[in-house]
Amino acid sequence: MNACIRAVVRTALYNKLLVTGIQQGYQGMISNQFLDMNSRSVSNIIQQGGTILKTARCLEFQTEEGRALAYNNIKAAGIDALVGIGGDGTFRGIEVFSREYDIPVVGIPGTIDNDLHGSDFTLGFDTACNTVIEAIDKIRDTAASHDRLFFVEVMGRDSGCIALNAGIAGGAEAILLPETDTAIDQLIIQLESAAQGKKSSTIVIIAEGDQNGGAYNVAKRVKDKFNFYDTKVTILGHLQRGGSPSSFDRVLASRFGYAAVNLLLEGKTRQIVGIRGNQIQHMDISESVNTKAFKLADDMIEISRILAI
Repeated sequence: MNACIRAVVRTALYNKLLVTGIQQGYQGMISNQFLDMNSRSVSNIIQQGGTILKTARCLEFQTEEGRALAYNNIKAAGIDALVGIGGDGTFRGIEVFSREYDIPVVGIPGTIDNDLHGSDFTLGFDTACNTVIEAIDKIRDTAASHDRLFFVEVMGRDSGCIALNAGIAGGAEAILLPETDTAIDQLIIQLESAAQGKKSSTIVIIAEGDQNGGAYNVAKRVKDKFNFYDTKVTILGHLQRGGSPSSFDRVLASRFGYAAVNLLLEGKTRQIVGIRGNQIQHMDISESVNTKAFKLADDMIEISRILAI
């Protein structure tokens, strides 16, 4: 998000616009947490994870009274257009806000889950995958040395994008996803096949939203079947959400921020920017929030199965 903030600020300044940063997201609109920004405000942040503007959940913004207060505050601060960076909640917030108060808005997809309609990739997804892959590589060393069966849980309550991509890149023997129904019996068959193939290590990647429950639950249900393995569970958790962004994410963030400002300069509003086939595109924000995110590619799921033999 910092790389994107940097791109928005500097593209706006290049076009002779004044820029105000809103700290703590929608909460900052309600509590008047505004910050005048210049080119130096975003120096040396492109390599930083997280967001220098901070973020916070805001239940008050979900009420008409809260949004009215937010609108009065931003008008008093001289803000006449908004760029929102975030996931589904962010998009739904600016969508209803722009309908009620007719203020120009553009949304930029920023979520590690990669689960927003309108963009092949969202900010943070590539970085999160790289973090998971690095962890898998290190776990593989221990698994191979000690004949251990590792269950690694990654983020993805409703989306298996991280699990599938990182699982393929990390050479996982099995991947459990929210989008697919992998029964425990089926998983056991896959693990038995890996054992018969005399694999020196076995790693199962589990998205936290998988129907079988989290990694601890899955491990417990299969452990008795493989008493020759030393079974271990690793929950990667929130380390996936931090860290220095990848080159891909930095470039994508820069392209998104640049595109968002130019959409506003062209008089376009209620849009989200996205990338499709390496081309920056945009669509109506209501279409994005009211359309189920694209499903996982069937060929990727098939690849994960074939390459695990």
